[in-house]
Amino acid sequence: MIEKTITLESIPLLDFLGVENKNINELAQAFPKSRIISRGNEILVKGETPDILQITEILQSLQEHFNQFGRITEENVRGYISQERSDYFPEDSIDGIILYGTKGSPIKPKTVNQQKLVQSVKDNDLVFALGPAGTGKTFVSVALAVRALKNKQVKKIIITRPAVEAGENLGFLPGDLKEKIDPYLRPIYDALNDMVPFEKLKYYLEREIIEIAPLAYMRGRTLHNAFILLDEAQNTTAMQMKMFLTRMGPESKMIVTGDTSQIDLPKNQSSGLKEAVRILNQVNGIGFVELSGRDVVRHKLVRDIIEAYGSKE
Repeated sequence: MIEKTITLESIPLLDFLGVENKNINELAQAFPKSRIISRGNEILVKGETPDILQITEILQSLQEHFNQFGRITEENVRGYISQERSDYFPEDSIDGIILYGTKGSPIKPKTVNQQKLVQSVKDNDLVFALGPAGTGKTFVSVALAVRALKNKQVKKIIITRPAVEAGENLGFLPGDLKEKIDPYLRPIYDALNDMVPFEKLKYYLEREIIEIAPLAYMRGRTLHNAFILLDEAQNTTAMQMKMFLTRMGPESKMIVTGDTSQIDLPKNQSSGLKEAVRILNQVNGIGFVELSGRDVVRHKLVRDIIEAYGSKE
Protein backbone atom coordinates (compact mmCIF):
# COMPACT_ATOMS: atom_id res chain seq x y z
CA MET A 1 0.00 0.00 0.00
CA ILE A 2 1.30 3.44 -0.94
CA GLU A 3 0.25 7.00 -0.10
CA LYS A 4 -0.36 10.11 -2.15
CA THR A 5 -1.31 13.61 -1.03
CA ILE A 6 -3.47 15.89 -3.20
CA THR A 7 -3.51 19.59 -2.31
CA LEU A 8 -6.67 21.58 -3.00
CA GLU A 9 -5.73 24.90 -4.54
CA SER A 10 -8.03 27.86 -3.68
CA ILE A 11 -11.04 25.62 -3.05
CA PRO A 12 -12.99 25.80 0.24
CA LEU A 13 -12.78 22.35 1.83
CA LEU A 14 -16.48 22.23 2.77
CA ASP A 15 -17.54 23.04 -0.79
CA PHE A 16 -15.27 20.34 -2.14
CA LEU A 17 -16.03 17.59 0.37
CA GLY A 18 -19.75 18.33 0.51
CA VAL A 19 -22.13 18.56 3.45
CA GLU A 20 -21.18 15.88 6.00
CA ASN A 21 -18.40 14.83 3.62
CA LYS A 22 -20.94 13.28 1.23
CA ASN A 23 -18.84 13.96 -1.87
CA ILE A 24 -15.69 12.37 -0.54
CA ASN A 25 -17.68 9.48 0.98
CA GLU A 26 -19.16 8.79 -2.45
CA LEU A 27 -15.65 8.52 -3.81
CA ALA A 28 -14.47 6.36 -0.91
CA GLN A 29 -17.35 3.91 -1.43
CA ALA A 30 -16.30 3.43 -5.06
CA PHE A 31 -12.81 2.35 -3.92
CA PRO A 32 -13.37 0.18 -0.83
CA LYS A 33 -9.79 -1.13 -0.83
CA SER A 34 -8.37 2.38 -0.45
CA ARG A 35 -8.54 5.01 2.29
CA ILE A 36 -9.30 8.66 1.55
CA ILE A 37 -8.63 11.09 4.40
CA SER A 38 -9.08 14.89 4.38
CA ARG A 39 -6.62 17.04 6.35
CA GLY A 40 -6.90 20.81 6.09
CA ASN A 41 -6.61 21.65 2.39
CA GLU A 42 -5.08 18.25 1.61
CA ILE A 43 -6.56 14.87 0.79
CA LEU A 44 -4.48 11.80 1.67
CA VAL A 45 -5.07 8.66 -0.39
CA LYS A 46 -3.77 5.24 0.69
CA GLY A 47 -4.08 2.17 -1.50
CA GLU A 48 -2.68 0.19 -4.39
CA THR A 49 -1.20 2.05 -7.37
CA PRO A 50 -4.02 1.41 -9.91
CA ASP A 51 -6.68 2.70 -7.47
CA ILE A 52 -4.58 5.73 -6.51
CA LEU A 53 -4.13 6.64 -10.18
CA GLN A 54 -7.89 6.54 -10.74
CA ILE A 55 -8.71 8.42 -7.54
CA THR A 56 -6.11 11.10 -8.38
CA GLU A 57 -7.59 11.63 -11.83
CA ILE A 58 -11.11 11.86 -10.40
CA LEU A 59 -9.99 14.40 -7.79
CA GLN A 60 -8.23 16.46 -10.47
CA SER A 61 -11.37 16.38 -12.62
CA LEU A 62 -13.46 17.48 -9.63
CA GLN A 63 -11.11 20.40 -8.95
CA GLU A 64 -11.40 21.51 -12.57
CA HIS A 65 -15.18 21.11 -12.35
CA PHE A 66 -15.35 23.27 -9.22
CA ASN A 67 -13.14 25.95 -10.77
CA GLN A 68 -15.49 26.08 -13.74
CA PHE A 69 -18.91 25.77 -12.04
CA GLY A 70 -18.28 26.78 -8.42
CA ARG A 71 -19.88 23.69 -6.87
CA ILE A 72 -19.67 19.90 -6.73
CA THR A 73 -22.58 17.51 -6.17
CA GLU A 74 -22.70 13.80 -5.39
CA GLU A 75 -24.01 13.30 -8.92
CA ASN A 76 -20.90 15.01 -10.28
CA VAL A 77 -18.71 12.66 -8.25
CA ARG A 78 -20.59 9.60 -9.52
CA GLY A 79 -20.29 10.92 -13.09
CA TYR A 80 -16.51 11.29 -12.91
CA ILE A 81 -16.17 7.87 -11.27
CA SER A 82 -18.21 6.32 -14.06
CA GLN A 83 -16.21 8.18 -16.71
CA GLU A 84 -12.89 7.01 -15.28
CA ARG A 85 -14.01 3.39 -15.03
CA SER A 86 -15.64 3.21 -18.44
CA ASP A 87 -12.96 5.04 -20.39
CA TYR A 88 -14.03 3.54 -23.71
CA PHE A 89 -13.91 5.45 -26.98
CA PRO A 90 -15.79 3.86 -29.90
CA GLU A 91 -14.02 3.83 -33.28
CA ASP A 92 -17.17 5.06 -35.00
CA SER A 93 -17.84 8.09 -32.80
CA ILE A 94 -20.44 10.30 -34.50
CA ASP A 95 -18.42 13.45 -33.83
CA GLY A 96 -15.13 11.80 -34.80
CA ILE A 97 -13.56 12.13 -31.34
CA ILE A 98 -10.62 9.75 -30.86
CA LEU A 99 -10.33 10.47 -27.12
CA TYR A 100 -10.29 13.33 -24.62
CA GLY A 101 -7.03 15.02 -23.69
CA THR A 102 -5.70 15.65 -20.20
CA LYS A 103 -7.35 19.09 -20.15
CA GLY A 104 -10.71 17.67 -21.18
CA SER A 105 -10.52 18.87 -24.77
CA PRO A 106 -11.55 16.42 -27.51
CA ILE A 107 -8.82 15.05 -29.77
CA LYS A 108 -10.10 14.34 -33.26
CA PRO A 109 -8.95 14.61 -36.88
CA LYS A 110 -8.98 18.20 -38.11
CA THR A 111 -8.56 17.63 -41.84
CA VAL A 112 -9.86 15.24 -44.49
CA ASN A 113 -6.51 13.45 -44.76
CA GLN A 114 -6.28 13.05 -41.00
CA GLN A 115 -9.72 11.42 -41.19
CA LYS A 116 -8.37 9.14 -43.93
CA LEU A 117 -5.52 8.17 -41.60
CA VAL A 118 -7.96 7.24 -38.83
CA GLN A 119 -10.03 5.16 -41.26
CA SER A 120 -6.98 3.49 -42.78
CA VAL A 121 -5.74 2.40 -39.35
CA LYS A 122 -9.17 0.94 -38.67
CA ASP A 123 -9.11 -1.00 -41.96
CA ASN A 124 -5.46 -2.13 -41.98
CA ASP A 125 -2.95 -3.58 -39.52
CA LEU A 126 -0.06 -1.68 -41.15
CA VAL A 127 -0.35 1.92 -42.34
CA PHE A 128 2.19 4.33 -43.83
CA ALA A 129 1.38 8.01 -43.14
CA LEU A 130 3.50 10.36 -45.24
CA GLY A 131 3.56 14.12 -45.08
CA PRO A 132 5.45 17.27 -44.08
CA ALA A 133 5.94 18.66 -40.60
CA GLY A 134 2.87 19.94 -38.80
CA THR A 135 0.29 17.79 -40.58
CA GLY A 136 -0.60 15.92 -37.38
CA LYS A 137 0.42 12.48 -38.61
CA THR A 138 2.36 11.66 -35.43
CA PHE A 139 -0.13 13.28 -33.06
CA VAL A 140 -3.12 11.45 -34.58
CA SER A 141 -1.17 8.18 -34.60
CA VAL A 142 -0.29 8.51 -30.91
CA ALA A 143 -3.93 9.31 -30.12
CA LEU A 144 -5.07 6.16 -31.93
CA ALA A 145 -2.51 4.13 -29.98
CA VAL A 146 -3.66 5.57 -26.64
CA ARG A 147 -7.30 4.86 -27.52
CA ALA A 148 -6.46 1.25 -28.37
CA LEU A 149 -4.72 0.87 -25.01
CA LYS A 150 -7.57 2.48 -23.08
CA ASN A 151 -10.07 0.25 -24.89
CA LYS A 152 -7.93 -2.81 -24.02
CA GLN A 153 -7.56 -3.67 -27.70
CA VAL A 154 -3.80 -3.95 -27.10
CA LYS A 155 -1.71 -4.58 -24.00
CA LYS A 156 1.01 -2.07 -24.72
CA ILE A 157 2.17 0.79 -26.91
CA ILE A 158 5.62 0.80 -28.47
CA ILE A 159 6.85 4.04 -30.02
CA THR A 160 10.22 4.23 -31.71
CA ARG A 161 12.23 6.40 -34.06
CA PRO A 162 15.75 6.27 -35.49
CA ALA A 163 18.35 8.30 -33.60
CA VAL A 164 19.82 10.03 -36.62
CA GLU A 165 21.83 13.15 -35.93
CA ALA A 166 20.61 16.31 -37.63
CA GLY A 167 23.80 18.32 -37.35
CA GLU A 168 24.90 16.85 -34.00
CA ASN A 169 26.87 13.75 -33.07
CA LEU A 170 25.41 11.56 -30.32
CA GLY A 171 28.86 10.81 -28.99
CA PHE A 172 29.42 14.46 -28.10
CA LEU A 173 26.10 14.92 -26.32
CA PRO A 174 26.21 14.74 -22.48
CA GLY A 175 24.73 11.93 -20.38
CA ASP A 176 24.09 8.22 -20.71
CA LEU A 177 22.43 6.59 -23.72
CA LYS A 178 18.87 7.35 -22.53
CA GLU A 179 19.77 11.00 -21.94
CA LYS A 180 21.36 11.18 -25.40
CA ILE A 181 18.31 9.61 -27.07
CA ASP A 182 15.50 11.40 -25.19
CA PRO A 183 15.78 14.68 -27.15
CA TYR A 184 14.97 12.74 -30.34
CA LEU A 185 11.86 11.32 -28.64
CA ARG A 186 10.65 14.62 -27.18
CA PRO A 187 7.78 15.11 -29.68
CA ILE A 188 6.41 11.71 -28.61
CA TYR A 189 6.50 12.63 -24.92
CA ASP A 190 4.79 15.95 -25.73
CA ALA A 191 1.95 14.16 -27.52
CA LEU A 192 1.51 11.64 -24.70
CA ASN A 193 1.45 14.42 -22.09
CA ASP A 194 -1.51 15.93 -23.94
CA MET A 195 -3.41 12.63 -23.81
CA VAL A 196 -2.48 10.76 -20.62
CA PRO A 197 -2.52 12.31 -17.12
CA PHE A 198 0.94 12.68 -15.60
CA GLU A 199 0.60 10.05 -12.86
CA LYS A 200 -0.90 7.46 -15.20
CA LEU A 201 1.73 8.13 -17.88
CA LYS A 202 4.48 7.69 -15.29
CA TYR A 203 2.85 4.40 -14.23
CA TYR A 204 2.64 3.20 -17.85
CA LEU A 205 6.26 4.12 -18.60
CA GLU A 206 7.66 2.55 -15.43
CA ARG A 207 5.93 -0.75 -16.21
CA GLU A 208 6.70 -0.53 -19.94
CA ILE A 209 3.01 -0.59 -20.82
CA ILE A 210 4.06 2.39 -22.93
CA GLU A 211 7.57 1.90 -24.24
CA ILE A 212 9.49 4.65 -26.02
CA ALA A 213 12.83 3.56 -27.41
CA PRO A 214 15.29 4.08 -30.27
CA LEU A 215 14.80 1.84 -33.29
CA ALA A 216 17.94 -0.19 -32.59
CA TYR A 217 16.21 -1.63 -29.50
CA MET A 218 13.60 -3.35 -31.67
CA ARG A 219 16.04 -5.84 -33.22
CA GLY A 220 15.34 -9.48 -32.39
CA ARG A 221 11.94 -8.85 -30.83
CA THR A 222 8.46 -10.04 -31.78
CA LEU A 223 5.95 -7.33 -30.90
CA HIS A 224 2.57 -8.95 -30.29
CA ASN A 225 -0.68 -7.56 -28.86
CA ALA A 226 0.76 -4.08 -29.24
CA PHE A 227 0.19 -0.81 -31.06
CA ILE A 228 3.53 0.07 -32.64
CA LEU A 229 4.47 3.45 -34.08
CA LEU A 230 7.64 4.19 -36.05
CA ASP A 231 8.12 7.96 -36.26
CA GLU A 232 10.57 9.90 -38.49
CA ALA A 233 10.80 6.79 -40.68
CA GLN A 234 12.44 8.72 -43.53
CA ASN A 235 15.66 8.42 -41.51
CA THR A 236 15.68 4.62 -41.46
CA THR A 237 17.97 2.69 -43.74
CA ALA A 238 16.49 -0.05 -45.94
CA MET A 239 17.83 -2.71 -43.55
CA GLN A 240 16.38 -0.96 -40.49
CA MET A 241 12.97 -0.62 -42.12
CA LYS A 242 12.84 -4.30 -43.07
CA MET A 243 13.93 -5.23 -39.54
CA PHE A 244 11.20 -3.09 -38.02
CA LEU A 245 8.37 -4.26 -40.27
CA THR A 246 9.21 -7.91 -39.61
CA ARG A 247 8.89 -7.41 -35.82
CA MET A 248 5.10 -7.35 -36.16
CA GLY A 249 3.38 -10.10 -34.18
CA PRO A 250 -0.20 -11.35 -33.74
CA GLU A 251 -2.93 -8.95 -32.54
CA SER A 252 -0.81 -5.90 -33.38
CA LYS A 253 -1.12 -2.72 -35.41
CA MET A 254 1.69 -0.64 -36.89
CA ILE A 255 1.81 2.94 -38.12
CA VAL A 256 4.89 4.23 -39.94
CA THR A 257 5.11 8.01 -40.23
CA GLY A 258 7.64 10.09 -42.10
CA ASP A 259 8.45 13.11 -44.24
CA THR A 260 10.50 12.24 -47.32
CA SER A 261 11.43 15.91 -47.78
CA GLN A 262 13.44 15.89 -44.51
CA ILE A 263 15.91 13.02 -44.81
CA ASP A 264 18.96 13.37 -42.54
CA LEU A 265 20.77 10.23 -43.68
CA PRO A 266 24.25 10.45 -45.23
CA LYS A 267 24.13 11.07 -48.97
CA ASN A 268 25.36 7.56 -49.75
CA GLN A 269 22.39 5.94 -47.95
CA SER A 270 18.87 5.68 -49.34
CA SER A 271 15.79 6.10 -47.19
CA GLY A 272 14.17 2.88 -45.98
CA LEU A 273 10.82 4.65 -46.03
CA LYS A 274 11.04 5.47 -49.71
CA GLU A 275 12.05 1.91 -50.54
CA ALA A 276 9.27 0.40 -48.39
CA VAL A 277 6.61 2.52 -50.09
CA ARG A 278 7.92 1.48 -53.52
CA ILE A 279 8.08 -2.23 -52.67
CA LEU A 280 4.91 -2.60 -50.60
CA ASN A 281 2.41 -0.30 -52.32
CA GLN A 282 0.60 -3.23 -53.95
CA VAL A 283 0.45 -5.49 -50.89
CA ASN A 284 -3.08 -6.11 -49.61
CA GLY A 285 -3.70 -5.14 -46.00
CA ILE A 286 -1.27 -2.23 -46.00
CA GLY A 287 -2.68 1.30 -46.03
CA PHE A 288 -1.00 4.40 -47.45
CA VAL A 289 -2.12 7.92 -46.52
CA GLU A 290 -0.47 11.04 -47.91
CA LEU A 291 -0.86 14.34 -46.08
CA SER A 292 0.10 17.67 -47.61
CA GLY A 293 0.58 21.33 -46.75
CA ARG A 294 -3.22 21.68 -46.69
CA ASP A 295 -3.24 19.46 -43.58
CA VAL A 296 -0.84 21.61 -41.55
CA VAL A 297 -2.42 22.41 -38.19
CA ARG A 298 0.41 24.49 -36.71
CA HIS A 299 0.83 28.23 -37.21
CA LYS A 300 -0.59 29.35 -40.58
CA LEU A 301 2.90 30.39 -41.69
CA VAL A 302 4.10 26.77 -41.55
CA ARG A 303 1.87 25.91 -44.52
CA ASP A 304 3.29 28.84 -46.51
CA ILE A 305 6.84 27.84 -45.59
CA ILE A 306 6.28 24.26 -46.79
CA GLU A 307 4.78 25.48 -50.06
CA ALA A 308 7.62 27.95 -50.60
CA TYR A 309 10.29 25.28 -50.13
CA GLY A 310 8.30 22.86 -52.29
CA SER A 311 8.23 25.30 -55.19
CA LYS A 312 12.05 25.39 -55.27
CA GLU A 313 12.49 21.62 -55.54
